[in-house]
Amino acid sequence: MNTQKPLKSKVSITLDEDVIKRIKELAEADDRNFSQYINLVLKKHLEKTSGDTSQE
Repeated sequence: MNTQKPLKSKVSITLDEDVIKRIKELAEADDRNFSQYINLVLKKHLEKTSGDTSQE
């Protein structure tokens, strides 16, 4: 049984306050934390713009 999680890297970004507020609201509504929600949104955007990039 493979129980390893995908590799993750910490990054630092600067976001507008209104963007942060809205992402927090959306993440909470989707029962995810802030980082998980941003990761999900970015993956979906990348898939939409350049094909499937998931490595799951």
